[in-house]
Amino acid sequence: MDANTAIKDIMTDTVITVQPNDTMDHVQEVFERKTIHHLPVVSPKGKVVGMISKSDYLKLLHGFTLFKAQKSAEYNKAILRSLLVEEVMTKQVATLKADDSLLMAAGYFRENLFHAIPIVDDDHSLIGILSTYDLISFAFRDAKLNV
Repeated sequence: MDANTAIKDIMTDTVITVQPNDTMDHVQEVFERKTIHHLPVVSPKGKVVGMISKSDYLKLLHGFTLFKAQKSAEYNKAILRSLLVEEVMTKQVATLKADDSLLMAAGYFRENLFHAIPIVDDDHSLIGILSTYDLISFAFRDAKLNV
């Protein structure tokens, strides 16, 4: 793996996003439909203003939902309908540029324990996302893994 490879060479450039005024039940729908773990929050103009992780979402759910209790499911629906993304999202989000290196991205992941980083242009508009999964997939793309 060449650590100087540009992020743009491996980032995901089709990104599912939410907006600050979306409700958390919309976030629930996205996480249930897609196999993703991070949702960049963007302004109507496409600027990154936050991030919602699947962990953030799961922390909101009532614990007894695990047992499929009807009351818990109703409680969760009410909570998720009443909360806006902007009330739950992480507001201070580190971002990187498409021309930054994978080495720089790895440093961000390692130092901050991030699992995904939004990739932005010079105007801070979202153009992609890089996850630890993307990085690992790239690093071991040619390896024959014995699983």
